[in-house]
Amino acid sequence: MKFTDGHWMMQKGVTPTYPVEVLDVAATPDGLRILAPSYPVHSRRDLQSGAVLTIDLTAPMADVVGVRLTHHTGSTRKVPAFELFSGGSTAETTVDERAAALASGALSVRIKRAAPWQVEFVADGRTLASGGEKDTAFMSTPDGGHHVVQRLGLNVGDAVYGMGERFGPFAKNGQAIDIWNADGGTCTEQAYKNVPFFLTNAGYGVFVNHPGLVSFEVGSEDVSKVQFSIEAQSMQYFVIYGPSPKEILAKYTALTGRPALPPAWSFGLWLSTSFNTDYDEQTVTSFIEGMAERDLPLSVFHFDCFWMRELSWCDFEWDPKVFPDPRGMLGRLKARGLKVCVWINPYIAQRSALFEEGKARGYFLTRPNGDVWQWDLWQPGQAIVDFTNPEAREWYASKLDALLDMGVDCFKSDFGERIPTDVTYFDGSGPEEMHNYYTYLYNKTVFDLLRKRRGERDAVVFARSATVGTQQFPVHWGGDNLSTPQSMAETLRGGLSLTMSGFGFWSHDIGGFEGTPEAWLFKRWIAFGLLSSHSRLHANYSYRVPWAFDEEAVDVLRTFTKLKATLMPYLYQAARVAHLDGVPVMRAMVVEFPDDPACTHLDRQYLLGPDLLVAPVFSEGGRVEYYVPDGEWTHYLTGETVVGPRWVREEHGFASVPLLVRPGAVLPVGAVDGRPDYDYADGITLRVYGIADGASVTTTIPTVGGDVAATFTTTRRGNEVHVTVDNPPANWRVQLGNSSPVSASGSSITVDLERQ
Repeated sequence: MKFTDGHWMMQKGVTPTYPVEVLDVAATPDGLRILAPSYPVHSRRDLQSGAVLTIDLTAPMADVVGVRLTHHTGSTRKVPAFELFSGGSTAETTVDERAAALASGALSVRIKRAAPWQVEFVADGRTLASGGEKDTAFMSTPDGGHHVVQRLGLNVGDAVYGMGERFGPFAKNGQAIDIWNADGGTCTEQAYKNVPFFLTNAGYGVFVNHPGLVSFEVGSEDVSKVQFSIEAQSMQYFVIYGPSPKEILAKYTALTGRPALPPAWSFGLWLSTSFNTDYDEQTVTSFIEGMAERDLPLSVFHFDCFWMRELSWCDFEWDPKVFPDPRGMLGRLKARGLKVCVWINPYIAQRSALFEEGKARGYFLTRPNGDVWQWDLWQPGQAIVDFTNPEAREWYASKLDALLDMGVDCFKSDFGERIPTDVTYFDGSGPEEMHNYYTYLYNKTVFDLLRKRRGERDAVVFARSATVGTQQFPVHWGGDNLSTPQSMAETLRGGLSLTMSGFGFWSHDIGGFEGTPEAWLFKRWIAFGLLSSHSRLHANYSYRVPWAFDEEAVDVLRTFTKLKATLMPYLYQAARVAHLDGVPVMRAMVVEFPDDPACTHLDRQYLLGPDLLVAPVFSEGGRVEYYVPDGEWTHYLTGETVVGPRWVREEHGFASVPLLVRPGAVLPVGAVDGRPDYDYADGITLRVYGIADGASVTTTIPTVGGDVAATFTTTRRGNEVHVTVDNPPANWRVQLGNSSPVSASGSSITVDLERQ
């Protein structure tokens, strides 16, 4: 939201109030409280009228500083609060005649006592960001609104990332962004997943701790500053010091919640009925048998909306016309080794048998007069479940529980964005603040049930909407994209933006949701889809089985599905890192190479885990351009090498994609290509790529349950590469570059480079 009219004037009707100096500083149990009047104080009579800003400085964990700006404290409005995971205050305070300061680890905030006003964030002797005169403010607007505003300066070359799954330019500089969940597709400024957190390439991130609408102006009102504001009397934000992007993400997710570890089977291929297609058990069976006949590994089959009767979403009952024996059908699918997912949403249509039940028990959002809030968009007369009501949560979960008893394994928890604000909630929460927060309660209800029934390591959803904290309930997919190469690119931008916002896992509809892609685009998208953390074939009006396009699409899908299965020892360890440390599986180049200026704006390539560079091909002819950072990189599929830093132009067939291994990497490759969940250590091959003399690399091999199966240490001394393992599998191998693998047994092996 913009408040100024150019540099010197305010917009019509906007009245600003700025703190000008520090009047008083007091210690609090968690830090410091500062009183800052909006006028200079020369004598006592200056203190008898005018606004005073209260600033509370806190430190919930090392390298994180909280700043709360407050005007009036008399509001009784109930605001839902993000759950924050603090280890207790780490504040160290210093107050003298010049400034009041609070330090937390290597980060400190310093507020100058005398005019002109200045707030400064410093780490390791360097100013990360600062705000000067008129950068901290209250703004009164003509409509009676009261906004709290903070600006922080952007230095030359500073880039801003994150703020949820956003489909525009990857670096957010120059953009005005409202944190407000919307069902707007992937080709507009709207987003399904809005997160009031950004990180920079300047060593810090900022999290605005407000569940409702947060307005960001990223170099778009004042081109040298990032501004954030909310309509309220108080606003809290946290500055998070890294200094690296990975460290910023680790600390942000430590504060707001780390992703759960999805089950290994969820990393395999998901196939859907699609949405508005015709399907019954015969259709489903033909798809599954067609995949098996063509040697296409399949892990999960998904039933979209029409598993239920039309106009009844949701009643959680199988449509008897097309699925007369759902329990038997699910049993037949499970006998094929498949997991089953079904579509759900948090809305109850008026036709649903659950509508009267929910209405009678008070389980729906209501209008201020007490009527159930209803509308006809999506489902006629639909109501919305009120997840602030504990009984409503239990009621909703009980309907899903019955499906789990029947044989369903997981849920596609769709929608949750179009949450109205002219409603009342059971617990009295403010509807504006609940608009974004609603998806957290919705997905937490579903995920908690799965954890309870399936166990901590076997719970997974396929969710579309999200906010702060929802990263704890993976997986999230990119929503309703289009079947165009432009949408394929915007989908990737959205995914990279989301993973810069604390989300460890992400997926998208291969081939696009809206429309039917040309065969060439579908085949190009397959490589991108299978080299994402999670991979799903799904659409709106057309099927996504590969033989619906051409036989080459079948071959391409087989190639990349099997490739992903063999990479599971590596990918599942990357998943463990996301779960334990908060660093995502799919990483923008700037996350791994923050000191390489060429990576600042790269959004058509990414790192899959720490060591694999992926550059999807967006053209029919296979022309692709990508950047490799310093060192000798190796094409995983061909063994050819590329020395960076440099830009590369190549042409790739449909069964190929730029997939390069990082210099010095030791890549664990599994022995199974037919499924994602297997004994990763058994028959493992360690592929060693250009390890430097004297270097040592540790490679952790996970179990499918998320524990550690074995830990290998690879060390080069001169022309010899030594590999040791603490818990040796019966069979394992070492492969240096393009040489033939060398079999090993026991706990160590030495390979001579000159003999390979």
